[in-house]
Amino acid sequence: MAPRTSAGLLLFRRTAGLEVLLGHMGGPFWARKDAGAWTIPKGEPAPGEDPYATALREFAEEIGVPAPSSEPLSLGDVKQSGGKVVTAWALEGDLDASAITSNLVEIAWPPRSGRTLLVPELDRAGWFAPDEARRLVVTAQAAFVDRLEEALA
Repeated sequence: MAPRTSAGLLLFRRTAGLEVLLGHMGGPFWARKDAGAWTIPKGEPAPGEDPYATALREFAEEIGVPAPSSEPLSLGDVKQSGGKVVTAWALEGDLDASAITSNLVEIAWPPRSGRTLLVPELDRAGWFAPDEARRLVVTAQAAFVDRLEEALA
């Protein structure tokens, strides 16, 4: 069985220094968590969908605006602890992180209760310096921040 895959975008901007955009995962499980509860906007491709097209679609769904049309920089793949392989690209751009409007997803809550709840996929977003981003993001995705810094050096 092939591993699950996702494709996403790491938006970055250069202010006084480098900053990256991360989203905080929505729903009651993540509500009181900080470190490890942030992610790049990403999602699973539809059958036959190009991974970069997936990354663009997921960014728009989870952030609420289209991704900027800057030149994409490939950040490669990482394998998360649950086995999912995430492919990412970096794009330079800027947006108001306090104004995101994420799509809603249905989750079982409490788990295995048979009840469902609609929650935003990302409940908020923020701009972070690389060291803070590495502390907050899902562990495997910290490699994307490292690769971006290396590419821009």
